[in-house]
Amino acid sequence: MSTRVPIEPQRVDAPLTQSATFLVLSVTSTPSAIKIVRSALAGIDDIAKNVAIRDLNASFACTVGIGSRVWDEVTRLPRPAELHPFPEVKGKKHTAVSTPGDLLFHIRSERRDLNFEFERQLLDILGDSVKVEDETIGFRYFDIRDLLGFVDGTANPVGPAVPASILCTREDDSAGAGGSYIVIQKYVHDLKGWRGLSAEKQEAIIGRTKFDNIELDDASEKEQKAHKQLATVEDAEGNEHDILRDNMPFGSPGKGEFGTYFIGYSRRLWVVEKMLERMFIGVPEGMHDRLLDYSTPLTGTTFFAPSASLMASLDDGDD
Repeated sequence: MSTRVPIEPQRVDAPLTQSATFLVLSVTSTPSAIKIVRSALAGIDDIAKNVAIRDLNASFACTVGIGSRVWDEVTRLPRPAELHPFPEVKGKKHTAVSTPGDLLFHIRSERRDLNFEFERQLLDILGDSVKVEDETIGFRYFDIRDLLGFVDGTANPVGPAVPASILCTREDDSAGAGGSYIVIQKYVHDLKGWRGLSAEKQEAIIGRTKFDNIELDDASEKEQKAHKQLATVEDAEGNEHDILRDNMPFGSPGKGEFGTYFIGYSRRLWVVEKMLERMFIGVPEGMHDRLLDYSTPLTGTTFFAPSASLMASLDDGDD
């Protein structure tokens, strides 16, 4: 009787920490770029161990995502069924932009210095095989609030629902088994405009109370829906599909920059894409998420986080 080899996922469910670095890279066209990238990804655990050993209580973790453009060359394996570039979502008033990115490193720990050291060692190894598209430093803000003042991530799955919501199974797609789709968007906020709203108007836009995070009643079918309602996705049978958000605030008061880095992990990419359609196009069409009047996305990129087992197999010695 044949037995299935266990698939070890990456730490896509690592806990939210005090600090995170979101590093998006594009692979260059240098002759050795793909080989260097393959070797670096295969050895990512070695870099992580070298950094994490300095403080075992810091909950260090790094999740790697690979984009559609380089998946075939980097992995030399069939691509996950839903993996494709981030599609621009254009509504009547707001647009979810699509931006470049071949590799994502979601680096997080309780200590900023550990994240810094991991990124430094990683980029030393990758050298001129990559170009930095974006580097964003996130931080935990009080009791897991965003810079708009609301608790973020309340709808995340918990316990056994986490792997069921974010990890592809063999039954879903053999090429993606043990992996997870990742969508990232870097939003900047019009904090002055937002603060000009009353707390009641802010709560109506978000769909929760600001102080104690209590969920407000949903709007009716023809009424303007809150962000909470538009970001909830159901299938044709009425089953709700969760994603795991590891969002983090970022910014610089001296530069007047205030933002939220959205990062969503999902077992099914269509769930995140449907959520963005609901937000930017609206339900019904034209009634967009009013949060977008105060939050503008600067980036939009899709990745797939393959299993740790697949990552370790990349450096096979071939040219």
